[in-house]
Amino acid sequence: MRLHPRHAWDVTPGEAVALQKRLAADLVTDRPIDLSAVRLVAGVDVSVKEGRSQAAIVVSTFPEFRVVETVTAERPTPFPYIPGLLSFREGPVLEEAFRRLDTEPDVFLFDGMGTAHPRRIGIACHLGLWLERPTIGCGKTRLVGRNAPLPEEKGAHVPLVDRAETIGAVVRTRTGTHPLFISPGHLADIPSAVALVLACAPKFRLPEPIRQAHKAAGVFT
Repeated sequence: MRLHPRHAWDVTPGEAVALQKRLAADLVTDRPIDLSAVRLVAGVDVSVKEGRSQAAIVVSTFPEFRVVETVTAERPTPFPYIPGLLSFREGPVLEEAFRRLDTEPDVFLFDGMGTAHPRRIGIACHLGLWLERPTIGCGKTRLVGRNAPLPEEKGAHVPLVDRAETIGAVVRTRTGTHPLFISPGHLADIPSAVALVLACAPKFRLPEPIRQAHKAAGVFT
């Protein structure tokens, strides 16, 4: 798959923050995804074990979730764990995996944040600029923001707000389970991101493409 890199990954934490602030201005986070045109959805995840990172991208049909391609890449973990700078830890191995893709997914779902991020550029945003395809962040835990009480039933969602700005949505993908924190990455908006995530989560808390990628990423050779 052809990528559009914006910078090298060998940076200090201070340089990483400066890059995030600059790149955030290039994001498009108010463009609805045409859900009727989505045929292939990719789940994206990275696992880290003993100083090595393995990325997995699993492309499946939508809405059947039949897997059509799985790619992985593994390399030493290059960056420390610093909240808000996940993309610099996982970006290099993800870039390698993306280059191995033969298919062209319509949308990418990331196990990580989009605009629900202190500087509004989580990993789904950052790598969305590399991909120039619609991307969505699906966070399992809150990084930033507040929300009103969320009903318990599947499909319930409320805005996620930080400093008077709506940065995503808190979404119940399964009745009685912890919600997900959904936000656009690039070339997407909040309503269509929420709608697609719910459509990709027919049975489980995690959207099916991310579940598939999580399994693949966790199998180290």
